[in-house]
Amino acid sequence: MKFGAEPKKIAALAGLTGLAAYLLYSNLGSSPSNGAAVEARVARQSAADSAVAAAAQNAATPTRPGGGRKTNREEFRPSYRRKGGVDTSTIDPRLRLDLLAKVQAVDLAPAERNLFVFGAAAPVAPVIERKIIPKTPDQIAQERARENPGPPAPPPPPAITLKYYGYTALRADGRKRAFFLDGDDIFVAAEGDLIKKRYKVVRIGASSVEVEDTQFNHTQMLPLAAEEAAG
Repeated sequence: MKFGAEPKKIAALAGLTGLAAYLLYSNLGSSPSNGAAVEARVARQSAADSAVAAAAQNAATPTRPGGGRKTNREEFRPSYRRKGGVDTSTIDPRLRLDLLAKVQAVDLAPAERNLFVFGAAAPVAPVIERKIIPKTPDQIAQERARENPGPPAPPPPPAITLKYYGYTALRADGRKRAFFLDGDDIFVAAEGDLIKKRYKVVRIGASSVEVEDTQFNHTQMLPLAAEEAAG
């Protein structure tokens, strides 16, 4: 409490105190015969006491330097915890390195527009709708065949290396016999005979002979070597 800053309140308090002392002295010195005067003095004493109490309360209450309003101590009460706020006990303080690595792994696309240059935006290319043409069953089958080619085809049988260079029919039985050349070896065989235990002579003609490779079940026509050379 600062008394030096409020001399008017101190002077009023001193005056009221003196008035109360005077009234008390007057009440004690008066005779009890005059009842109305005593009651009046008691009333004045009560009023004086109330005024003294009010002045003392005003003197004890501090005032603000700028104005004479009273200070309410309950006007501002700071709250150190917000209602319905986050409970810090449930927060995990560990650093998520996996999430940080995921963010760093994102490739940044090239910038399409400079934010510091004002101007019209780049024109957007029109979207061209492509007409879908249905595929025919043959095209679908070909695509499936290309996607699933299946097992590889077996290799073709080897060619017959015999050379047919003539035949003869001057025999008593009338069967034709053909002459074959394989390198430096000469073979003579009739229809139905085997050459080298592999090649069967099926039919002998004047310009060609039909020979079957019994190992690969493959038949080949051998032209007459003389006609081939002449041609």
